[in-house]
Amino acid sequence: MSKTALIVCGALAREVIAIKEKHGWDADLLGVSSQLHNRPEKIGTAVQKRIHEARETHDRVIIVYGDCGTGGRLDAVLAAEGVERISGPHCYEMYAGGPEFATLMAEEPGTYFLTDYLLRSFESLVIKGMGLDRYPQLRETYFHNYTRLLYLAQTDNAALREKAQWAADYLGLRLEIRQTGYGALESRLVALME
Repeated sequence: MSKTALIVCGALAREVIAIKEKHGWDADLLGVSSQLHNRPEKIGTAVQKRIHEARETHDRVIIVYGDCGTGGRLDAVLAAEGVERISGPHCYEMYAGGPEFATLMAEEPGTYFLTDYLLRSFESLVIKGMGLDRYPQLRETYFHNYTRLLYLAQTDNAALREKAQWAADYLGLRLEIRQTGYGALESRLVALME
């Protein structure tokens, strides 16, 4: 055993693969379903299962996951397992960067964030996942207090920018786009790998 296992939230998989290839790391990715964001109380158990699987074939395990609404339960699992994770509460903060994310929230608390992944999966995660396909009247209930949709773009992709506008129109929100690249996700992962 010599490789590192990166246990990765499915919402970050493409980006972590790109970062891994850029830096030439000898690491394997083990994914955890991004669908768990709709049930964050299950994230810790799912990650713990992946840790046990990874330890069978890898001598090092790193978790590439934010707290993502677990209320510290994920960190409790990781402490019990003796495994560290990338720092940050969620991918929005990682992409925007800690201080910049705080500024974004302070300037407009009613911000709904999207990433490349969330735009690609908008129909399944937001529309179907939140039941808006079956109960469209919930859109007003869920998004009543939001004022803007902020797309934190990891790539410069015209089709995703167009889809961001469609999503903003669907939700009745003003669109803003910020090109973030991988932001602190990359720098924090580099720090853990080296």
